[in-house]
Amino acid sequence: MNTGDGTRLHLNEVATRDGFQMESRFIPTEDKIALIDRLSGLGYAKIEVTSFTSPKAIPALRDGEEVMGRIARRPGVLYTALVPNLRGGERALDGRVDEFNIVMSASETHNLANLRMTREQSFAQLAEVIALARQAKVPVNVSLSCVFGCPMEGEVPLEGVLGWIERFAGFGVAGITLCDTTGMAYPTQVQEVCARALARFPSLGFTAHFHNTRAMGLVNTVAALEAGVRRFDMSLGGIGGCPYAPGATGNVATEDVVHMLQCMGYETGMDFDGVIAAAVQLEALVQHALPAQVSRAGHRLTRHALPADFGEIVERAKARDIGRKELPA
Repeated sequence: MNTGDGTRLHLNEVATRDGFQMESRFIPTEDKIALIDRLSGLGYAKIEVTSFTSPKAIPALRDGEEVMGRIARRPGVLYTALVPNLRGGERALDGRVDEFNIVMSASETHNLANLRMTREQSFAQLAEVIALARQAKVPVNVSLSCVFGCPMEGEVPLEGVLGWIERFAGFGVAGITLCDTTGMAYPTQVQEVCARALARFPSLGFTAHFHNTRAMGLVNTVAALEAGVRRFDMSLGGIGGCPYAPGATGNVATEDVVHMLQCMGYETGMDFDGVIAAAVQLEALVQHALPAQVSRAGHRLTRHALPADFGEIVERAKARDIGRKELPA
């Protein structure tokens, strides 16, 4: 396995959309804005700020317009939002989003359960959203759900996934996110899917999006790296999940991924200590323990205080050595 070669990776934060939409407690608008402003200074390439879905569908993000309108935007950071339909697209344009993130599933059953439409119906609706974005000169990213498996159908054929990517590419979208929506991916599968997608569509910007449901999120990230992916979604603290997959957990935790990549020598551009501090702020907002591990354990080289009686321990060890030397031969 290769270590980092100095190539800059592009890391995207999704906790403020993908994570917050799963929280039972409404995060106050002021707190959302303060957290996003903090995240903006940590080195992310992209922050998914909110969703312009109906407030009735996702009440946790009913303040999307206000949040998007009041954040302090930093040069070099792309501020994106989930856009489900034309009405959402109009709201997103009013909010001056930098990118539309549109979603459909590679699985027919999951698409029906999640979006209440067939894939063809979703595609037709999203084609209208893409046309709106193109007219406004706003780039579009497609998050393709259940690329690595469906919790209701099982395996999702790779050729079918590539077929949907081809259809979206025909509309001139800027990028595709390969989503492991329910944490079903495994490393060799990830390598094959990512390698074939990159080879067939070299002009598209591919992002990998992994959940840690079965504790394979980090190793799948490495597998995608090995296949050539350089853009990754992650969620601060590891919050999130999927309402249509019992037991599904959040995305891979930002602090865990950044720690791993930096240890491996990859250039992330991220402020690791700042990420840890932001995770502390997030935990206070959601009022429950975060599933991330590195925010609790710290960097692998974190030093810990010696035992209070360490000096005595050393002296006793020395005394044992002296005692051995004084024994008769």
